[in-house]
Amino acid sequence: MEFSNPMLRRCRSDRRKLLEFLLSSGLIKEITTPAGPTASFSNIDFDSISTDYVLECIQSGGVVDVSQATNRYYRESKHPIVRHLKSRDIFYLHSDPDSAGSPPRRVPPPITRSQRASEQPPLSSQETRKRYEVTAAPDVNSLHNACFLSVGLPILKTGLLDDDLRESAYEVVLACMLFSGVEIYSTERRKKEKSSRFLSGLKNKRDKRHVESESTEHLKIIDTIRIQMQISEATDTFIRRRLTQFAMGKSYGQIDVPQLSIVLLTSLLRTDFPSEKSYLHWKNRQANVLEELLSSDHKKTEKQMIRASLAKIRNPEEWDIKMSPSERSDVLLTLRQVALTFTSIPVRFGVEGETYYWTTGYHLNIRLYEKLLFGVFDVLEDGKLIEEAKEILKFARLTWSMLGITERLHHALFAWVLFQQFIATEEAVLLDYAICEVEKVLSTEVYNEKEVDYMKSLMCSTIRDECEIRLDLLRSMFSSISSWCDSKLQDYHLHFSQKPSFFDRVLKMGLSTGIQDFVPHGNSEFTGYRLPNEIVTRKIRTYIEKTLDAACNRVTGVATNGSMKNKTHPLATLAGELKSIAEKDLSIFSPVLHRWYPQCAMVSARTLHQFYGEILNLFVKNITHPTEDVRKVLPAAYALEHCLIELYSSACKGSNSHHGLEFEHYPIAEISRSLILDWVVAQHERILQWTGRTFDLEDWEPLSSQRKQAASAVEVFRIIEETVDLFFEWSIPMDITHLQALLSIIFHSLDAYLSKVVSQLVEKQNLYPPTPPLTRYKEATFPIVKKKMAESLIIDDNIYKNLDNLTASKLCIILNTYRYIQKQIDVLEEGIRKSWESVKLYQIDRHSIEKTPETLETTDVNGESVSELFVATLDCIKDSAAHAIRKTSDFLGAKIVFWDMRDSFLYYLYHGGVEGNRFEGVLPEFDKVLNNICGLIDGTIRDLVVSSIWKASLEGLMWVLLDGGPSRAFSDFDIQKIEEDFTMLKDLFVADGEGLPRSLVEEEAKFCNKILSLFSLETESLIQMLMASSEHISVGVNNYKYGQRYLGDAHTLIRVLCHKKDKEASKFLKRHYRLPPSSEYDETSVENSSLSSPLVADIMKKSMSFRWSDKSHSSFRSIRKKFQEATWK
Repeated sequence: MEFSNPMLRRCRSDRRKLLEFLLSSGLIKEITTPAGPTASFSNIDFDSISTDYVLECIQSGGVVDVSQATNRYYRESKHPIVRHLKSRDIFYLHSDPDSAGSPPRRVPPPITRSQRASEQPPLSSQETRKRYEVTAAPDVNSLHNACFLSVGLPILKTGLLDDDLRESAYEVVLACMLFSGVEIYSTERRKKEKSSRFLSGLKNKRDKRHVESESTEHLKIIDTIRIQMQISEATDTFIRRRLTQFAMGKSYGQIDVPQLSIVLLTSLLRTDFPSEKSYLHWKNRQANVLEELLSSDHKKTEKQMIRASLAKIRNPEEWDIKMSPSERSDVLLTLRQVALTFTSIPVRFGVEGETYYWTTGYHLNIRLYEKLLFGVFDVLEDGKLIEEAKEILKFARLTWSMLGITERLHHALFAWVLFQQFIATEEAVLLDYAICEVEKVLSTEVYNEKEVDYMKSLMCSTIRDECEIRLDLLRSMFSSISSWCDSKLQDYHLHFSQKPSFFDRVLKMGLSTGIQDFVPHGNSEFTGYRLPNEIVTRKIRTYIEKTLDAACNRVTGVATNGSMKNKTHPLATLAGELKSIAEKDLSIFSPVLHRWYPQCAMVSARTLHQFYGEILNLFVKNITHPTEDVRKVLPAAYALEHCLIELYSSACKGSNSHHGLEFEHYPIAEISRSLILDWVVAQHERILQWTGRTFDLEDWEPLSSQRKQAASAVEVFRIIEETVDLFFEWSIPMDITHLQALLSIIFHSLDAYLSKVVSQLVEKQNLYPPTPPLTRYKEATFPIVKKKMAESLIIDDNIYKNLDNLTASKLCIILNTYRYIQKQIDVLEEGIRKSWESVKLYQIDRHSIEKTPETLETTDVNGESVSELFVATLDCIKDSAAHAIRKTSDFLGAKIVFWDMRDSFLYYLYHGGVEGNRFEGVLPEFDKVLNNICGLIDGTIRDLVVSSIWKASLEGLMWVLLDGGPSRAFSDFDIQKIEEDFTMLKDLFVADGEGLPRSLVEEEAKFCNKILSLFSLETESLIQMLMASSEHISVGVNNYKYGQRYLGDAHTLIRVLCHKKDKEASKFLKRHYRLPPSSEYDETSVENSSLSSPLVADIMKKSMSFRWSDKSHSSFRSIRKKFQEATWK
């Protein structure tokens, strides 16, 4: 019984037809055999002839030697198929190289040639085909492995091929239809399109052209059957005609296969066939059918008579030439009498319609019926049933009495055919149909005791595990199906992972056909795949154990090879592979197996857990510190265990029962605490080193026009984020101590970076120019030698260098970097919170799956303790960055006004008089500086930085008005112009609404407005105010700092009087303070130097004015004395 792929069967049939065409086309001059030249093709086995040899003979001269063609065929079959290319480097393998694995490393054994082996005759086509099927490696992703699909029917002694069986089956169905009263031949049959008889069998009914409609519906079905069974129109025509002629005048009744063959041999002549070859082939086939059915256990004389009669039929010369028609009739009459004798033998089981040939010829009858059932599949689409499948099955039912088919046997054979076709095409619907047929076989509705006894007599013999097994036909078919299903189900991870929809179906089929007792018990109907509980439990447990054993062995090899390629530890790779197996069990296989074996998931989980745990324990014992292998293995093992716990717990969900875990946890939690802390400490040292290196390489240039922060800050956060990712990639049990350690190293790393950046700034007091001496206004009436300003101590060179390096653009980048740090901390905190929440929720979920009474330390993953950690670390860094922004902004404003614009603003404005040095000369540079700052600074802190510049500008203007030196004196008219300039300065910072808010500018300018208002007061009023304020002058004048000037304090009032262009003020200062006149000093040296003031160091300390304490009760005289002393020095 051949069960090869339908496409292969059709290809082999086309090959025979092609060779027959070449040999009969006239291109071959002569055909020689070992017996000599021949013109007959009847004795030529086209399956064993080399096509290449025939083509070469046609090209060379047209003489074909059948022996050489056969030897050439077997010689070529031993080598892989190659393409005819010049390079000769492309070929096809018989086996799958991927599944074969790596080549063996051992030395091959020496080749020894056996004389007996060399003398062996060439293998037959069937033996060659079997050898090929044995050596071909199965595809692990395919279900085409049909090694178990063998029923083991008794062999056909005559060697009938698939084509012979198909043609005989077609003759049987035509005869049964005819003798059942169905018309099979009509004189008004339509003319059919002429086409090559080699291609007619490949046409599908849906693709044909209908010239005219058929006279009756059943004639269309018969034509469909002919096409499905690949019968030529010519053969079909004379078969129908002869059968119809034979049936004329005869009453309808039962007919058997031997009688049908004898009828056809009697009716058909050589002239009915298109060629001698087809006639001889048909005649030999009929003789072979008779031999299969009539050569049973008879007497010796009967056997000799049958053998002699069949030999005459097979001999073309004797049968067609030498013998007369009467002699041929006598031979056929002899065979008919033998057949009738067998027909008259009493039946054994009493089944309705039973004949002698049911039991003696079942090996042929079953094969013929199988060919009929294969006719329901589309010739061009093997995985689909044709539209007329039901009608074909109805006509096939007419053959039951001839072929010994009962209803139950029909369902079994149809299930068998459907299952074979499913394996060949992997069409799931065919398996569903097969399962339905199996259910019908096992149903009580079709149970008949006589039928069961009859089916048990149809014995088959198969070889399993080198042992011969004899079973009845039904058991043999079901055993083959069950064995095939078992072979797949015993490694279902391998065969069904890519096609999970097949698993449920194959399992149903395996359990259905795996039943031992096929006799239904009781009145309950078979529901499909129902077996006694103990049998189901045992089978499924076997499936699980063998599958997991095979899967573990397979993934162990994959882990070893994969770790070598990916350079990862084999245990980490193995854990990932096992986790994949557990996930497939959880999502695909366990839900299906659970219906029959509720504990299936527990068995899988325990097996996988134990398998990996034995290997992991050896690894854990050698862990001393956090290595890269530890980082890979422990998280993978922890994830695997979580998946196994989930798999184990899934078995309890359906039954609402609770089963405690039957395996101990991996010892990961016990060692994770110290391992993670050690790792965090090591990361802290690494981050500090990288932070210092990154800062040293910083050039304080913006990354781009959009990203205006320093590259070092980006790199620092990249390192921190990388560390955070690595921290949470541990994916093992963690507690709040680990989070605290992580936040701690982040805090110290960022704090160290901020400290390094802030340390670049110098003290703000180094920016201010030296304060000129206090003088009273007096114009020079005649030339005198002017005094030079006294020099102060020289500023340190390092301070000068730092001030030169701290350009406005660099300070803007530093400010942007501070702001970037604030933003990134928010992003970093959000990411850490989410990751920490995932870690804790993962642990909570694990505890809930295990249903253990233990609880985590807190169910609120972002509770008060966690929030306090973020406040103590990241919030402190944000506060430090905010403080650094304020400090740097103040420094930037003071540096622009008092250092960068010292000459153009402080020393230029109103020097020598208001009229010639007004604010118009300073405005362009001020505008340029502000534009540059706004272009560089981050938009979120722009107003803060510009506001600092505005405050510094006001402070600089106060320096010009109150500490401007002997060259600056202002009249009431000058004050009006200064107020105009001051308005211009305010408008510059407001910038028509695009700059600072007007309210902010006006608020900061209030003090300056009040100072200007003092210059507008009468001198007498100022003197009175000075006298009143003397009571509040601080004894500790050394404590004054810049920016702490008060409107009504003595220092401010004295400086207003000093710079007021008024004789009364000059007289007052001369009489009470003995201040020198301004005409005696030359300020050139001060304007061109960066030296400090000659005023008293213990009073001024490089400040613009004195600081007065509210608690002081110093007298006006004491203050006058101090000013006199300061001036005299």
